[in-house]
Amino acid sequence: MSKKYEVFISVDIEAAGPIPGEYSMLTVGACLVEDPARMFSCAIKPVNDRFVPQALEVTGLSMAKLAEEGLDPEMAMRQFEAWIASTLDGQGSPVFVGLNAPFDWSFVNYYFHRFLGRNPFGFTALDIKAVYMGATGCSWHDTRSSEIARRVHPNSKGDHNALRDALYQAELFRLVRSMKLS
Repeated sequence: MSKKYEVFISVDIEAAGPIPGEYSMLTVGACLVEDPARMFSCAIKPVNDRFVPQALEVTGLSMAKLAEEGLDPEMAMRQFEAWIASTLDGQGSPVFVGLNAPFDWSFVNYYFHRFLGRNPFGFTALDIKAVYMGATGCSWHDTRSSEIARRVHPNSKGDHNALRDALYQAELFRLVRSMKLS
């Protein structure tokens, strides 16, 4: 029996507030860490009207516009699941990679289970901040993306657009993984 190879998928979301269920996931962006040209992105209709004003301010997203133009949450998660499957070539095992993965993971996991009854990522996520902390021995405070970028010098940067942030995170993860331990 052969072991499945890991397919690292950088995922970022933007949300209307701090927790799933009470607040909506508004956008999701993803790309393959090793082949960032293979990407996925969609906007999602809110599941309710609740939002934290600062969450919308930082993203520039509009609940009203998303209610009109976003995908139905079930359709969004079906499309995301299909995209994930298309990256695996029938052999790979998807690994969710995020920067502050607990936040993004909580929404993605909740939405997959609520709308599809399953999560193609399984039940785990890999956090770039934790990997960086382990590689460098830095404090948790020094795992902010700006601190990581100061050390690894990425070409891109994040801007609270889910797809662009997923691409940025993929670059950070590649750079962190290539760090030599001293």
